[in-house]
Order: sequence, then C-alpha cells, then structure tokens
Amino acid sequence: MNPTNHNTRPGTDGNESSARFSLLVGIAAVAFSLLYLASDVIEAAQGGFSTGQLAMTYAAEAAIPFFVLGLYVVQRPRIGLLGFAGAITYAYAYVFYVGTVVYALVDSISDFDMLNDQMGAWMLVHGVIMVLAGLAFGTAVIRARVLPAWTGVTLMLGVALVAASSAAPQAVQAAAAGVRALAFIAMGAALLRANVK
Repeated sequence: MNPTNHNTRPGTDGNESSARFSLLVGIAAVAFSLLYLASDVIEAAQGGFSTGQLAMTYAAEAAIPFFVLGLYVVQRPRIGLLGFAGAITYAYAYVFYVGTVVYALVDSISDFDMLNDQMGAWMLVHGVIMVLAGLAFGTAVIRARVLPAWTGVTLMLGVALVAASSAAPQAVQAAAAGVRALAFIAMGAALLRANVK
C-alpha cells in the first residue's frame, strides 16, 4: 500500500463516496471490536453474563457482519473470491451468535458454559464455521496486500486461539478474543490512516 498515491489507498478509487465508505468501515471496525473486547473482559471479570454485558455483546456482534463485509468491499477487487467467501461466511456465523445473545437475555442464561450446553452441537458447528471463515479471510487479506498483511495473520491466529481456548478459564478466553479483536482494530485503523492523508 502506497499512502502517497490516492488511488492505492484501501477503499478509495478516487471518489468521495468511496473514501467516505472506507472511513465508516474503519470507524466501525475499531469501535465495535473495542466494544466486543470490553464485553469479553467484563464477562471474565464478573465470572459470567449480566444484562448490561450481554447488551454490549449484542451491539458488538450485530455490527460484525456489516463491518467484515465492508472490509471485504474496501479491498476489492484484489481480495478475490476467497475474501468474499471468508467475509460472507464469517458474517453468517455472527448472525447466529447474535441469536445466541438474544436467547441468553430472554432465558436469563448465567454464563457461557450454560449457553453452550443449551445450544449443543450448534455452537460447535458455528465455531468451526467461524474459524474456517476467519482463516480464509485472513489469508485473502494477506494476498490482497491492501491492508497490512500482519492484520490477516493476526486474524488467523486470533480465530484459532478463540477455538483452542473455548474450554479454558474466562480470562484466557478473553485474551484469545483480544488477539482477534486486535486484527479488526488494526484493519480499521489502517483505513482511518489512509483516509486522513
């Protein structure tokens, strides 16, 4: 990415609407990833769910499909079919996860273990989908060379760590989620930097 050439900035093709879209995607990726991370930290600190914490999780997870698809759009056409498949599949996984948050709120589920027991195999299936989608999208980001390659690597590492730590203590799970959040925060920050130059 050459920041001195306007046409090579991520999400810009020389027109104002494209630059504005890229800026909004960047803001959303940073803000909602931070909110999601904050909800994970609160959950770990209090040892389970609470209404306020679940509301934060809901807001963050509901935004994820939109900003991930936005991150795909700002890297077109270089991100290719793998990036499209990864973004669509990752977005789908989080539509499911938003539904689990609603379920937890309505049924007063006390913690993730209880939610996992209630959802059964559906949580495992969508966890696998999320990991595969994150690996695909991360690989596509690296190949596209529109956003920093390390953000794609970090996303891949993050989704793998989230899956690997699913049975670990909540503090470990929050740390793993922090790696994934860092990837999206950095992608968003790259878009913000590109749009202020």
